[in-house]
Amino acid sequence: MSDTLHTPAVSSRLPAVGTTIFSVMSALAQQHEAVNLGQGFPDFPCDPKLIDAVHQAMLAGHNQYPPMPGVPALRQAIAAKIQCLYGQAFDADASITVTAGATQALLTCLLAVVQPGDEVIVLEPCYDSYLPGIAMAGGIPVRVPLTPGSFRPDFDRIAAALTPRTRAILINTPHNPSGTVWSEEDMLRLQHLLDGTDVIVISDEVYEHMVFDGAPHCSVTRYPALAARSMIVSSFGKTYHVTGWKVGYVAAPPALTAEFRKIHQFNVFTVNTPMQHGLADYMRDPQPYLQLPVFYQRKRDLFAEGLRSTRLQLLPCTGTYFQCVRYGDLSVPERDLSEGEFCQWLTREVGVAAIPLSAFYADGFEQKIIRFCFAKRDETLALALERLARL
Repeated sequence: MSDTLHTPAVSSRLPAVGTTIFSVMSALAQQHEAVNLGQGFPDFPCDPKLIDAVHQAMLAGHNQYPPMPGVPALRQAIAAKIQCLYGQAFDADASITVTAGATQALLTCLLAVVQPGDEVIVLEPCYDSYLPGIAMAGGIPVRVPLTPGSFRPDFDRIAAALTPRTRAILINTPHNPSGTVWSEEDMLRLQHLLDGTDVIVISDEVYEHMVFDGAPHCSVTRYPALAARSMIVSSFGKTYHVTGWKVGYVAAPPALTAEFRKIHQFNVFTVNTPMQHGLADYMRDPQPYLQLPVFYQRKRDLFAEGLRSTRLQLLPCTGTYFQCVRYGDLSVPERDLSEGEFCQWLTREVGVAAIPLSAFYADGFEQKIIRFCFAKRDETLALALERLARL
């Protein structure tokens, strides 16, 4: 036997993937004691009533495996919420599956419906898990840019990208990273565009309860012809300020749900039991998610007002908890840096961490735009604005 230890080489499924930009910037923020407005998570606690509901579920003995699709009471609460808000009836048993967060849900959707060689349309800039998920499913990503500046869907370019090999299209509204919200006109155009095709819509709606200025969230579930071909992903972590719990769900027609669950049961099988029971109990009161738009709109406005004292140019934010800004008009010489370099300089020298928008494009497309997260305590935002005021 050889005395030399040997670790066999493997052929990577994701050879181009390294550490995510979120991990990189969070580590840099910690190193330089910067205010972390990069990674998208709140720095304030959730409602104590939700903690108590989970605690009571544990004390009641809900600590073993739940049913594979999720606790029935939670699935029923999800179905009731969707019908109340969007008018679409989903069968809690056949069409709702509780997931280990939205990222797992998105990957499982792709693994369930995409075969090797299938094309999947992705609208860039996009969340960083989309393209690796398509790759793991053996699909071929077809990247279509959202309109630079407004980040609205360009339906002429989407139409040009559709081919007989198109299996799915991934959409995201409200949109991370830009904060853009799709309108009813957008949804109706998508519905018309896909009419007569077998294209499946994977709709990332994790920020569904963060739409501002009195506008509605135009979920695909509002439009029957879209709902019939869609897999809708949402996140309790985003809605209830508990991103570390990693609990989400997928709503889809029974035929698509059946395929989703085939993958889900051998992927995570099921999801944290007491948290499901706690969430089901907490959802009996709709006010926490109904009041969320006002809660985050106030933070958006507070942050935006502070930024107006700088030379940073605010882009419209009509949803999510992200504010994008252009830095090309700054008077500092660092305005000429790439987005990634600028974010590193901002973290080291100014003491505020942000995310470069180029990280959301596969080709690193540069626009001198960075993204801040304003899901923070008012004191955190005030400290960040104090430091950014020098710009």
